[in-house]
Amino acid sequence: MLGYDISWAAFNIIEVMSASKFTFKRIGYLAASQCFHEGTDVIMLTTNQIRKDLSSPSQYDTGVALTGLSCFVTPDLARDLANDIMTLMSHTKPYIRKKAVLIMYKVFLKYPESLRPAFPRLKEKLEDPDPGVQSAAVNVICELARRNPKNYLSLAPLFFKLMTSSTNNWVLIKIIKLFGALTPLEPRLGKKLIEPLTNLIHSTSAMSLLYECVNTVIAVLISLSSGMPNHSASIQLCVQKLRILIEDSDQNLKYLGLLAMSKILRTHPKSVQAHKDLVLQCLDDKDESIRLRALDLLYGMVSKKNLMEIVKKLMTHVDKAEGTTYRDELLTKIIDICSQSNYQHITNFEWYISILVELTRLEGTRHGHLIAAQMLDVAIRVKAIRRFAVSQMSVLLDSTHLVASSTQRNGICEVLYAAAWICGEFSEHLQEPHQTLEAMLRPKVTTLPGHIQAVYVQNVVKLYASILQQKERDSDAEAAQELTRLMVERLPQFVQSADLEVQERASCILQLVKHIQKLQAKDVPVAEEVSALFAGELNPVAPKAQKKVPIPEGLDLDAWINEPPSDSESEDEMPKAIFHDEEQRHAKQQPPKADEEELARRREARKQEQANNPFYIKSSPSPQKRYQDAPGVEHIPVVQIDLSVPLKVPGLPTSEQYVKLEEERRHRQRLEKDRRKKKRKEKKGKPRRHSSLHTESDEDIAPAQQVDIITEEMPENALPSDEDDKDPNDPYRALDIDLDKPLADSEKLPIQKHRNADTLKSPGKEDVPVIEKKSKKPRKKEKKHKERDRERRKEKEQKSEDLDFWLSTTPPPATAPAPTPTPAPSTEEPGVGVISSAPEEQHEEAKRQKQDDNEEEEEEERDSEMKPSKHKKKKHKKEKEEKPKDKKKSKKKLPSNDGMAQPLENGTLNEPLPPMSSYSLLAENSYVKMTYDIQGSLQKDSQVTVFIVLENQSNSFLKSMELNVLDSLNTKLSRPEGSSVHDGVPVPFQLPPGISNEAQFVFTIQSIVMAQKLKGTLSFIAKNDEGSTHEKLDFKLHFSCTSYLITTPCYSDAFAKLLESGDLSMSSIKVDGINMSFQNLLAKICFQHHFSVVERVDSCASLYSRSIQGHHVCLLVKKGEKSVSIDGKCSDATLLSNLLEEMKGTLAKC
Repeated sequence: MLGYDISWAAFNIIEVMSASKFTFKRIGYLAASQCFHEGTDVIMLTTNQIRKDLSSPSQYDTGVALTGLSCFVTPDLARDLANDIMTLMSHTKPYIRKKAVLIMYKVFLKYPESLRPAFPRLKEKLEDPDPGVQSAAVNVICELARRNPKNYLSLAPLFFKLMTSSTNNWVLIKIIKLFGALTPLEPRLGKKLIEPLTNLIHSTSAMSLLYECVNTVIAVLISLSSGMPNHSASIQLCVQKLRILIEDSDQNLKYLGLLAMSKILRTHPKSVQAHKDLVLQCLDDKDESIRLRALDLLYGMVSKKNLMEIVKKLMTHVDKAEGTTYRDELLTKIIDICSQSNYQHITNFEWYISILVELTRLEGTRHGHLIAAQMLDVAIRVKAIRRFAVSQMSVLLDSTHLVASSTQRNGICEVLYAAAWICGEFSEHLQEPHQTLEAMLRPKVTTLPGHIQAVYVQNVVKLYASILQQKERDSDAEAAQELTRLMVERLPQFVQSADLEVQERASCILQLVKHIQKLQAKDVPVAEEVSALFAGELNPVAPKAQKKVPIPEGLDLDAWINEPPSDSESEDEMPKAIFHDEEQRHAKQQPPKADEEELARRREARKQEQANNPFYIKSSPSPQKRYQDAPGVEHIPVVQIDLSVPLKVPGLPTSEQYVKLEEERRHRQRLEKDRRKKKRKEKKGKPRRHSSLHTESDEDIAPAQQVDIITEEMPENALPSDEDDKDPNDPYRALDIDLDKPLADSEKLPIQKHRNADTLKSPGKEDVPVIEKKSKKPRKKEKKHKERDRERRKEKEQKSEDLDFWLSTTPPPATAPAPTPTPAPSTEEPGVGVISSAPEEQHEEAKRQKQDDNEEEEEEERDSEMKPSKHKKKKHKKEKEEKPKDKKKSKKKLPSNDGMAQPLENGTLNEPLPPMSSYSLLAENSYVKMTYDIQGSLQKDSQVTVFIVLENQSNSFLKSMELNVLDSLNTKLSRPEGSSVHDGVPVPFQLPPGISNEAQFVFTIQSIVMAQKLKGTLSFIAKNDEGSTHEKLDFKLHFSCTSYLITTPCYSDAFAKLLESGDLSMSSIKVDGINMSFQNLLAKICFQHHFSVVERVDSCASLYSRSIQGHHVCLLVKKGEKSVSIDGKCSDATLLSNLLEEMKGTLAKC
């Protein structure tokens, strides 16, 4: 039981199982159930012992044997003991009958051949007088039918009787689940089920039963979508009941309600969209699983009308999200919602690009690659958005926070991959290409992951080619040479990369640029040749394109290309025999070639068939055909558009402005549409009454940009989609057995018999009469077999007739006498069919009564596409009256928050985040410039790492660089082994002119509560044409208290407990004269002082950070009109006061 292997004791366990005392026997079976499995060698020895216990007069011995056997039953045990267990299904004790029925399920899985002979006995147990046995039989049959429902369709009348008569909720749940699986196979069944299920939904107080009823009603209504038009009332009932579940305080019920709502959403989205407010409320739930389920619902509720509103709501949740897991899930859902169905809900792609750019501000996310993939996909597929996308990507490349962000793979720095590729591939749209080129060649880029650097290197050349072509066109040879010189100076930093891919690309490109430099010196124009390297357009290829390539006619991939060598041939002759005269032999076997007309006829027939096949994936032509048919990409029709939104938005865009612009654009579209309608009415005369009002649907909303979405390329004559192969190891496949087929003699279960003593006698005189007797019997047996076959056929026909009769919608004739049900098996189902005809008649009467009430709803459904009814007019008027009221309320609410909400609005709408860098200037002279950053780690409480960027500002070559720092009692530089305190640490690289690189130095810290400064010197040799000189640069390395803090996320509950603990010291500061918006202020504090936002409300936010030695630091930041106050709590008072002084200095610069 504790997981230790006791296979060595298997034989001893069998000995204990065979004990006569029940207490010992029970321990033996318990041990066997824990450690026996199919691979146990001695398990075959238990067969006779288990059979003996199954036939024991004591019900407890039998019960413990059945319980133990269910845990270690094997195919051999199931085959040998199936008949004994089936006999126990008729035991006098309900306790044994129940266990025998349940273990038969395990027997069926291990020995599927036992299902058909045992099924009649199992079916009898459905009407067992004991409710426990009946419940067990329902469980077994429902579990079998869950995988192979079609084999159990004939039991529908019997289960319907149980459903309408049983009071056991668990039995009802199982039966209702079974009907949910049977309904898609027999649509007529749904018409019988809809009324009793609706009654159960109205009457039951058990939430579990209510949930299953709703699930089955959904399945029923899906199958009845064509045959039963008046089912909107049932859907509304289900949605109302599910709303009760979702509003319940029990988290489990809320989760189940959201789960069932998602199933209704697939077929009846409009019914669920009415409860959008409730789903959005669930996003504020404390339980993360509820929030995730609500996110799944929002995915299906999106339309063109509400996409921006839903994404706006999700973006606010991203800002407030606690923990990276949920925040990453929010990010994924935002992207999934916007990109679903080939971006069909997006009406303004500028808005979507701005959303993606906003998501790049998330720190700590692991889904940077998703944002990057979306940026690439939109820029490639949507041609009209490329200019705007390129402008925003160039801003991202200039952004310091992305380059300085964590360099872990799949981090937010992944978006630079997409930004670099887009700016390189579509460089003709760049406003300032030279500035972007310099941004991509910055020294800090070398700290990015290798695969991003590789893309930078590749696209730097594309950008270089574009600028070079422009300069040569303007006859500006000096600027072109200056550009080439810049490339030659900056590319070596990539050549020195540790990544092989970056090295290889950079080396090749550097040599190419140097060659161009030589040609430029001779005044040879090279721009056209360089641009030709990147000519043409890259279109996306469908994921399954290779798989869809059709096999040419006459090609057999499994056939040998050459005749296989025979075994008799020697090794010397094999090479000669393989390829000799094989072509002649194959030429004789080739089928006759069809003429050109026949091939053309087949081709046309195939194209016609593909065009008429709705399931065939239409694809763009293959690359070969495109080059044959069209000269180039210029012939693709691209619609010239006049955008209502300007493409150029300065800085990083915010999605808020696009929401307002989109509302204004839609309002203009509606006014334009109304004008056109009025003109038509004036021409036609008096308008009809029905067409006065009309609601805006998704089809009415025209996109802001008539975009040309490039589809994925598929090969010519691609095959239809492949069906996924079923799992060959699925144990339930063997149970897919036709149970209505008559049982053959060969299918009877094996029965253990004693050997007959007569068969052991020696052959003598008695042999002949025996043979004669046997020869006479076959005629009688043949007659009996024929009679049995006839009876079986009659039974099968009768069963199908009974099921059709039970499912028929027409009531039985009144004159027909109703046969009474008898216990005989042959009359079970007819009896059930007649008994259940009464609910059928009531259902028909109820339908007739409801017909008049539902006529108005039917008319609304029929006329919804053509003419809105009077009823709809009133509804639309009410909706239009309510909308302005809501707008007025929202407008009135805004001025009430003058002091706090107004700066937040300004910050989010008009002011982009200021560029920030964690690196500070350390020292500078004519030779070298030093900038540094200090970072700690929670894993090492007494160490910090100092990152120093050294930039060569001279024309000299700097080498033999060495850094030395005077240690203090508290802080010491980690030097190589064997070095003294006065020795310096060598810098592991050399600096050519104009190149920069970064070095890392580790310091050991004892106390972190106070800031300190250490004096240091950088010594180096500067080598130029005149000679070499020894130089040095003095500096002071400032270790602030902030440098010992690490940005650590914290949940609001843990934050509250920390504040209430009473272990923290408190201090406060206040700074006046602050004009910066609260959002930018908060971003600056978090970035420069390593804090994370726990919670933010208006212009008040709580922040948290942790030191490398485990000190908790909690802040409450409040912004007034022109002042900021910070209240802090920390486990060390000195550390807190020093931190607040450093923050005071930061705020004074704002």
